[in-house]
Amino acid sequence: MSNFPSDIEIAQNATMSHIKEIAKKINIEEDDLEYYGKYKAKLPLHLQQENPKGKLILVSAMSPTKYGEGKTTMSIGLTDGLNYIGKKAIAVLREPSLGPVFGLKGGAAGGGYVQVLPMEDINLHFTGDFSAIEKANNLLSAVIDNNLQNTKYSLNLDPKSIAWKRVMDMNDRSLRQIIIGVGAKANGTMREDGFNITPASEVMAILCLAKDLEDLKFRLGNIFVGKTLDGKAIFARDLNVVGAMATLLKDAIKPNLVQTIDGNPAILHGGPFASIAQGTNTAIATKMGLSLGDYVVTEAGFGADLGAEKFLHIKCEQSGLKPDAVVLVATIRAIKHHAGLAAEDFKTENVSAIEKGFCNLEKHIENIQKFGINPVVCVNAFPDDTQAEYNKLIELCATKGVTAIVSTAFVHGGKGSAEVAEKVVEEINKGNANYKPLYQPSDSIEHKINTVAKEIYGANSVEFSPKSKSQLKMINDLGFSHFSVCMAKTPASFSDNEKLIGRPTNFDITVREFEIASGAGFIVPLLGEVMRMPGLPAIPNAERIDIDNNGVITGLS
Repeated sequence: MSNFPSDIEIAQNATMSHIKEIAKKINIEEDDLEYYGKYKAKLPLHLQQENPKGKLILVSAMSPTKYGEGKTTMSIGLTDGLNYIGKKAIAVLREPSLGPVFGLKGGAAGGGYVQVLPMEDINLHFTGDFSAIEKANNLLSAVIDNNLQNTKYSLNLDPKSIAWKRVMDMNDRSLRQIIIGVGAKANGTMREDGFNITPASEVMAILCLAKDLEDLKFRLGNIFVGKTLDGKAIFARDLNVVGAMATLLKDAIKPNLVQTIDGNPAILHGGPFASIAQGTNTAIATKMGLSLGDYVVTEAGFGADLGAEKFLHIKCEQSGLKPDAVVLVATIRAIKHHAGLAAEDFKTENVSAIEKGFCNLEKHIENIQKFGINPVVCVNAFPDDTQAEYNKLIELCATKGVTAIVSTAFVHGGKGSAEVAEKVVEEINKGNANYKPLYQPSDSIEHKINTVAKEIYGANSVEFSPKSKSQLKMINDLGFSHFSVCMAKTPASFSDNEKLIGRPTNFDITVREFEIASGAGFIVPLLGEVMRMPGLPAIPNAERIDIDNNGVITGLS
């Protein structure tokens, strides 16, 4: 392993098929491809069926660590593994954001011999979907501020009530809270504003939940903007800008077809974070994959307490999708982290640490079981793991009625995930998955928050700040109490305190404030100190990225 090539070297040396050859594997006609070069293409919406016959596999994970657990890598590996055992499988995943690419995490196109290609394009501007979402979001912001200036057609908006924020696909903490309109009157109305990162834009959420272009426009029109000076709610449709926003998204609504290193089809579309947004790819892409293949492998961001919970409570409830199987990704080093070990101790065999740190994975297993699905645990293998540690983890999972299987897909591609693929197919064929949500639309917002906090996180109670209580009253007055909740919290812990690792107990969570996503059909409670505009680390990944005169990129993965 010491001479193992880097992810980027593997990706650059991989042999790619022309995208039309990948399309043939899932019976897509060449005339249906909208080419973005040789290795990328947009797919038309008519390829999705309303009630597709494919089987849906959701990949989630234990609580993430800064060392990386490889959830996307294992999702791609499972797709390749299913194809390796003779199944017609498609990976349907999210598009990476530039924030993590240039920040701490780096790229998000898989790793080793289980990547989606062309990796550099996917991790950078790809087909321009994020840019279109950003432009549509900020067009609405520009029109809002223009209306404040417009004496003839003014909607009489109260500047202090405006809830809509601008977005940018970059980690830039200095834009979280700003003053705009400074200077002469012609520069606009001076008021407080702020930026979210593009994956947290409600336009992103809407794109990921919309059924088609008509539904997209309907949802865009339902975006809550603010209130008039006399208390009337104003929506994006009142500003007559929905058509223009939808026009900017005319190509972004179409899913993107690429390929894995093993030459299997992958559809990438949409990219909300799971910590501060709903964390799943578009419903359109998922249904399209289920229409074109027999199995679809999709992933939901961060741990199952975030991405999987939101997939099940938001995406499934709005789209009618139900997973036929759930896979939880775990690593020996993540379990050691949740046992309290330092990184320098990960390389030493420590079976007792597996027993201690298992509590985190155990809680995620229990949470998935609460939704009526018994998960399969996929252990992403690392070179310092030992068989004794694997045996202990497999034994502990068995006590929860769950099978754990080690995947070596990172090194061996689809062959390394064949055993996991066989087990997942076995679980699907049993037909035991019986998805059920933990709350109903008719439940109050408070009840929904308490349900997630107590059942999924294990919290004792939920505290609401004075600001959040005031906002909660407004949410109820606006008639939004039937919406789902999309909790925004640290991914590092079940609690809202990232330092509480493992399986914390006897803790409370605090709702600091709310953001309204009425077009997307959910409310965003902000827990603890989480921000919807991340910041860069002390040494961002951007300092390691470079390109030479031959166009060869380094430092991206």
